[in-house]
Amino acid sequence: MKKGIHPEMKEATVTCACGETFKVMSTKDEINVEVCSKCHPFYTGKQSRASKTGRVEKFNQKYGLGKEDKAN
Repeated sequence: MKKGIHPEMKEATVTCACGETFKVMSTKDEINVEVCSKCHPFYTGKQSRASKTGRVEKFNQKYGLGKEDKAN
């Protein structure tokens, strides 16, 4: 690496909208974020999943397919 062309790295404080704070290395002193691993739905297990069954039923209703058609 060439000397004198890279920004100085320093310890920065990351603050989330939920109130969580943690330290990282950055070129900035302070970083503000909206979501972190403590409050993001994917990491907390509160992520809702789309129901595929509902989509199939909606398709069948749209095109007039019903239970009587499945028997044939």
